[in-house]
Amino acid sequence: MALAVVILLVTFLVLLALDVPVAFCIGLATLFSMFAMVDFIPAISTVAQRVATGLDSFTLLAIPFFILAGNIMGRGGIAHRLIALARALVGSLPGGLAFVNVIANMLFGAISGSAIASAVAIGGVMHPRMVRSGYGAGYSAAVNVTSATTGLVIPPSNVLIIYSLASGGVSVAALFVAGYLPGLLMGMALMIVAGVVAYRRGFRTDERVPLTEVARRLLDALPSLGLIIVVIGGIVAGIFTATEAAAIAVLYALVLSVGIYREIRLRELFDVLLHSVVTTAVVMLLIATSMALSWALSFERIPQEVGEALVSVSENPVVLLLLVNVMLLLVGTFMDMTPAILIFTPIFLPVAVQMGVDPVHFGILMVVNLCIGLCTPPVGTVLFAGCSVAGVPVSGIVRPLLPLYIALLLALLIVTFVPALTLWLPGVFGL
Repeated sequence: MALAVVILLVTFLVLLALDVPVAFCIGLATLFSMFAMVDFIPAISTVAQRVATGLDSFTLLAIPFFILAGNIMGRGGIAHRLIALARALVGSLPGGLAFVNVIANMLFGAISGSAIASAVAIGGVMHPRMVRSGYGAGYSAAVNVTSATTGLVIPPSNVLIIYSLASGGVSVAALFVAGYLPGLLMGMALMIVAGVVAYRRGFRTDERVPLTEVARRLLDALPSLGLIIVVIGGIVAGIFTATEAAAIAVLYALVLSVGIYREIRLRELFDVLLHSVVTTAVVMLLIATSMALSWALSFERIPQEVGEALVSVSENPVVLLLLVNVMLLLVGTFMDMTPAILIFTPIFLPVAVQMGVDPVHFGILMVVNLCIGLCTPPVGTVLFAGCSVAGVPVSGIVRPLLPLYIALLLALLIVTFVPALTLWLPGVFGL
């Protein structure tokens, strides 16, 4: 057993260091570790079988639909309308443009379901404005990168669907509803830091917008925000499943972007579809190889041994949850969110349940943890996307990121040790 685990870890880390795509790192590491467990032919057959069966899930059909809906919304002028609404609401406050960035990312991320798309769309519009207002390129990029991750906690969210799959069937509806308050908490924590920084540096503010203009911008953005109401409302009311909701989201996005806003022409849909297919292929390959790796770990009883090791350190739930948080934060620095959820949910969830942690609460806790990893070097995908949009090197935003990291960590601790924050809304809706 020890040899198989060593082979798996060494192979994965070496391939990752060689800049091999993560899905291939996971797949090859799984295959080589299987060679140490069983003979050559059974090893190849088992990995191939697990890769295929890993995608055999009706729930996973929601992912390509949400990806397509997010790409349509991303090209359909949604970002500009959300930014205009946010500027009307908070632009006149001290540090107003930073607040606008955070709020717009929360709204756009929730609508698109993609932190990278949010960082690119909102950052592309907000970064030049923030720099012109004296915020500084590094600070502007740091605010955009950290706030872009909040949309992964606020539903609809693909990663919550993936957690439902990895956990063995935790209710997607409960996870979606549970994500609202923690996501808002993350955004509020970032806005508090932004307000303190703005007060100390004396950043310029926008002029106050008349109420009539606020109402006009709200009406203009309302159809975009309606997607969240339609999708989540339909799921909570039991009108349709998460997969059916994803298909409805595509139809809604098409009608909105092509028919109402008229920001996308019909001939441009081919590019949107092609981009969605490529993104779906990458995500599905990650899921398939991660499911194979998860099976190999279970075959070697790694989850049980990790659980026993954690319990042997301490039986105090507070200490164990802190240890799990530290491990997930470390995992998030070098692994993308999708494989991390698929691989580590079967390892940590049984320990959490043994400590009395609700599976829905633990799912939100995991996602918040891994969101921080997305804006942390060396493998933070949102970090690099945000830096690319802003034209700033990673080294240029490390210092501005530090207080924002602290804000996210404090939000994580509140989510971890105040379970009512996560479980109250699902309880209200009887989920």
